[in-house]
Amino acid sequence: MPFSEPITDEEFEALVEDGLERIPEALLDMLDNVVMIVEDYPPDDMPQDTLGLYEGVPLTERDEGWLAGALPDRIFIYQQPLLQMCGSREELVEEVAVTVIHEIAHHFGIDDDALTELGWD
Repeated sequence: MPFSEPITDEEFEALVEDGLERIPEALLDMLDNVVMIVEDYPPDDMPQDTLGLYEGVPLTERDEGWLAGALPDRIFIYQQPLLQMCGSREELVEEVAVTVIHEIAHHFGIDDDALTELGWD
């Protein structure tokens, strides 16, 4: 059953920030040229139950010439699919954090298979 409590955009963004706080500071310090974006839904050409997306060049694939003119990597967190899959505030808090951590892991070059092995699927 989808999350039925009213939640403002600001409250949802605070949940994303809470997810970021679960990441050790040493790893956060290593984030390089990344912006976090909350949007209501994924683009029409993606499955509408997509929770998050990393767009960019993972740290493991960057070379010395990478930064010249590089736009920031982007991590998208999709609010409505998360609300639709979670039945309680506690579940929403946990799933937002897992989604944030999952997408940041992609920035560090960790793929979906490795995340599944680590229990972050």
